[in-house]
Amino acid sequence: MQSISLKELATRLDGEVQGADDAAITSVATLETAQEGQLSFLANPKYRNQLESTQAEAVLLSNKMVGEYSGTAIFVKDPYVAFARVAQWLDTTPKAADSIHPSAQIHETAQIGEGATIGANAVIGANVILGDDVEIGAGTVVGQSSIIGSNTRIWANVTIYHRITIGQQCIIHSGTVIGSDGFGYANDAGKWVKIPQTGGVRIGDNVEIGASTTIDRGALDDTIIEDGVILDNQIQVAHNAVIGAHTAIAGNTTLAGSCNIGKHCIIGGNCAIAGHLSIADGTHVTGSTNITSVVRERSIMSSATIAMPNKQWRKNTVRFRQLDELFHRVKTLEKAAESKES
Repeated sequence: MQSISLKELATRLDGEVQGADDAAITSVATLETAQEGQLSFLANPKYRNQLESTQAEAVLLSNKMVGEYSGTAIFVKDPYVAFARVAQWLDTTPKAADSIHPSAQIHETAQIGEGATIGANAVIGANVILGDDVEIGAGTVVGQSSIIGSNTRIWANVTIYHRITIGQQCIIHSGTVIGSDGFGYANDAGKWVKIPQTGGVRIGDNVEIGASTTIDRGALDDTIIEDGVILDNQIQVAHNAVIGAHTAIAGNTTLAGSCNIGKHCIIGGNCAIAGHLSIADGTHVTGSTNITSVVRERSIMSSATIAMPNKQWRKNTVRFRQLDELFHRVKTLEKAAESKES
């Protein structure tokens, strides 16, 4: 089990230690459950009452709290970010694969980088390029002429179609499909004619894609996911969509074809973004929102109604259907009032 002293952690985090700086930290935990050898943090004020009773070896606290806590601590600019970094340094997650398993099917034209590992029953297609230290989990398929950058980890049972490019230091979780056909058809007198999807998918560096997410290949040009994007589980990204750098999208959200999501956006769960529109950089879309028009300026967008008792909801639904009638009645009254004034 690896450990890091508080002194070393403070140096890495640009923080200040209060208490014994030689204490060894082996893992992280919440204030409520932490024990000896574990580091915790306080980022949300509602957990302040747990601070005095915690059994943690030390706690990450904001610089603004100097003098407010007598126990062992490291004071930092942002305790939550500091916690995330410490959790990475002490991460015990196993590799997706430890070696190149004898049952892996690797095409003779594939190029396998130094230190790359490939799990049992994985399939690596013709002309695939795997960078150094890539991890390919058991049962994963990497299609013909795809490229995967160094230090990227792909968990078990991921399907990566042909001519897909994935950057460095990405994480792709199980069940995800990248490069499946986009939903492209022409209607010929009521019959659907398939349009071959000949574009690809380009994924930047430091992207994380959750489990069972689907990213369609482009119809002609590529579907693009830029650097630093994080996608939750069970997201649908349709053909030719573009997701700007460092945008975060929560689970069950659907992006329709050719939509363009800006950089540094945050999109909540269960949202739907219509096709062929753009969303400005830095926009925040709250959960269960449907976006059906262009968002030209950074903003907070919402459309879902809050939950309420069913009886009240039924009454409000009836009133909503009456809005158009009410609008016309008000306009008629306004015109009548204007006529009297003139």
